[in-house]
Amino acid sequence: MARRNPHRPFRPDPAQMALAPPVSGNAVNGLGETAPRRARVVYWAPDPDRIPHGRMQRWFYQVDPDNPEIAAARADRAARVAIALPPVSGPPVQRSPEAWTAALQAFRTEAGVDMVGVAAMDPDWLYEGQKTHFSRVIMLAVRHDFDRIATAPAATAGAEVIVQYGRAMAGALRVATWLHRQGWEAEPQTGPMAGKILLIPPAIACGFGELGKHGSVINPEFGASFRLAAVLTDAPLAPTAPRSFGVDGFCQSCRLCEDACPPEAIAPRKQMVRGVEKWYVDFDRCLPFFNQHHGCAICIAVCPWSRPGVGPRLAAKLERRALRKG
Repeated sequence: MARRNPHRPFRPDPAQMALAPPVSGNAVNGLGETAPRRARVVYWAPDPDRIPHGRMQRWFYQVDPDNPEIAAARADRAARVAIALPPVSGPPVQRSPEAWTAALQAFRTEAGVDMVGVAAMDPDWLYEGQKTHFSRVIMLAVRHDFDRIATAPAATAGAEVIVQYGRAMAGALRVATWLHRQGWEAEPQTGPMAGKILLIPPAIACGFGELGKHGSVINPEFGASFRLAAVLTDAPLAPTAPRSFGVDGFCQSCRLCEDACPPEAIAPRKQMVRGVEKWYVDFDRCLPFFNQHHGCAICIAVCPWSRPGVGPRLAAKLERRALRKG
């Protein structure tokens, strides 16, 4: 039996819902579409006036604007990303692809990130209307402080998300700086604002993890409790391999995030989205609660993979089970 959810029933603020557009965010995302197409920006647009849900995005900015934890987190983020990206200098340094990726891994600590990976660029990862000449996507991840994210949907968790986005942004700027100083052009791509490229597909392709029922990547070491950034480049890094460790089957039988979601936005089964059957979170149900609660984060906090020390044991258990089944 599911635990009682203290946040249900959820009743959206009428002032927020008065700003909802006539088009469904699920339609923008391509829910139910059987033909592949590129994603469209549905939220976190750099210019909110250019998307249907832009007025709801602007409404988010004025929720609890004087909260001291949120204000402190935004100041922390601003300080972290005060990094000027230098111009590309000198002839491009030449290394083998494997040596390039090894050098990137060695730079991880200096970059201030917890995980790095590399994927070959797939044009289908670009948002509709975007272009790039870069051939590689460097993915970066920074881990949340679990005790802080576990307070979701309190402001403490919202502030933690802001701080970690700041860490991820700073890491992307440092990696881009590192590449520029070796003669290679690089372009940071950071959240939460939508840039040129989706971040979850290349994160999965480079080995960060698998897509979970809650719509976030699940990593065996970090669970779902981390944030992403990327750097686009032509430096010839060797791609890192994707990893599979049983998340998909686990999510099919686990209902923790599904039961914990206040607006009941997490579906029990996969759905068709732009020609791919995948886990999908109902945007129209999720957004009002997300907007009213500092970005929420309940689903990643309750995910059993996110609890420190649990993920590696789960992955090992699922691997043993898979081996027994041949």
